[in-house]
Amino acid sequence: MARSNAARAGAAGSSRGAADHATPGRAAAAELDRLIHERVRLGIVSALAADEALSFNELKALLRTTDGNLSVHARKLEEAQYVACRKYFDGRVPRTEYRLTATGRRALERYLDHMEALIRAARVG
Repeated sequence: MARSNAARAGAAGSSRGAADHATPGRAAAAELDRLIHERVRLGIVSALAADEALSFNELKALLRTTDGNLSVHARKLEEAQYVACRKYFDGRVPRTEYRLTATGRRALERYLDHMEALIRAARVG
């Protein structure tokens, strides 16, 4: 089971002083959604935020990844209910289509807000 954000933040900074934990950049980093943060999964949700729906093959070409790699990452996003998958036949050809869910869109927006906070903290600090 995934650890809570508080548990991750505590474990990540357990050897540092309390002053380090108070910095805005560190707090924002602790809040990053690790599910989306991985490169292929971030690519999937970003692409689906820009397009209403994309096929498996469109995502594979766009992200320049393999069938297996895309399948594993898309499944993780499905399990988190960030993306919805629809499988159907076009004649005799199987098709798979992905859409970003409302939950996935909110998760991406939170992720982008956190990244913007990290960027601001890095530029100021």
